[in-house]
Amino acid sequence: MPEKKFTVLDLIGLDLKEHDSLDLSCFCGRKGLSRCISVSEINRPGLALSGFFEVFANDRLQIFGRGEVEYLKKMAVENTTSIIHKLFNYKIPCCIFTCNLKPEPFFIEEAERAGCPVLTTSLDTTEFLIRILRILSTIFAPQKTIHGVLIEVFGIGVLLLGESGVGKSEIALELIKSGHRLVADDAVKIYCVNGNILVGTGANKIIGHHMEIRGIGVINITHIFGVSAIRDKKQIQLVIELENWDPQKNYDRLGSKDEYTDILGVSVHKLVIPVKSGRNCCIVVETAVMNERLKRMGYNAGKEFERNILKWIESEKTSTVYFGQNDIT
Repeated sequence: MPEKKFTVLDLIGLDLKEHDSLDLSCFCGRKGLSRCISVSEINRPGLALSGFFEVFANDRLQIFGRGEVEYLKKMAVENTTSIIHKLFNYKIPCCIFTCNLKPEPFFIEEAERAGCPVLTTSLDTTEFLIRILRILSTIFAPQKTIHGVLIEVFGIGVLLLGESGVGKSEIALELIKSGHRLVADDAVKIYCVNGNILVGTGANKIIGHHMEIRGIGVINITHIFGVSAIRDKKQIQLVIELENWDPQKNYDRLGSKDEYTDILGVSVHKLVIPVKSGRNCCIVVETAVMNERLKRMGYNAGKEFERNILKWIESEKTSTVYFGQNDIT
């Protein structure tokens, strides 16, 4: 669920561009713009227009396309407009007419009476449905904000975690200088979309592409490295936890066993990388990402190494049994 109430006015006011734009404007019923949108699903009210209200999903956005508009015209001719009166007796968040279609005068009158906002968009019905479902699924997706840095490395969304002062921002800065892209620094807002996809973005759009570097202060990544060094959001596909080098700890040296972490119910591959003076962590992170891409393509170097070792051990045992210990030596 969203962190705050999401209203029809909020939907109209979303700052969406290009393939996300909904191109919405209010046609009538402005006094109802404060109505809340509580679910991410939408509804085509064809059955309700025919008088069947038993399973009417009135809590959803009601989408009117060419078919529904033609039916409204038919209702006006046949004088069966009383159904619309019954329709607006339900608490509907809003009605949206696609393809720049306009509702009939009797529909406008009933919408004004009920205080239900009626919106219009220039998008055709199919395209509008694709966009609105994608946007609502993000708005109503489970979410949390965590302390870390999200950066795109070789097309993979990498979430850098670790205690304050371990060097997350400095490593991210070196990665940006190497041509990779920053998504968010310090506060990363994570959404769980469709139940199995984690998408990260800056918790605050104003400070999202700024970084705090100790000894320098706050820097603007866009102004220093250009717009090619940033992106607004990215799917999280790898978590790297940075920690100060502990000589008493046994770190993974083969990489044959995969470790995962749970974020909002989604399991994400996790690596623990120790940090110490003289270690080029930027190259280590880049290598980890390239290795992750190879694993996604079906090649696991650690497991292949283990298989080769086992084959070598088996071949040595076979040679000993066949030739005898004295023959080998």
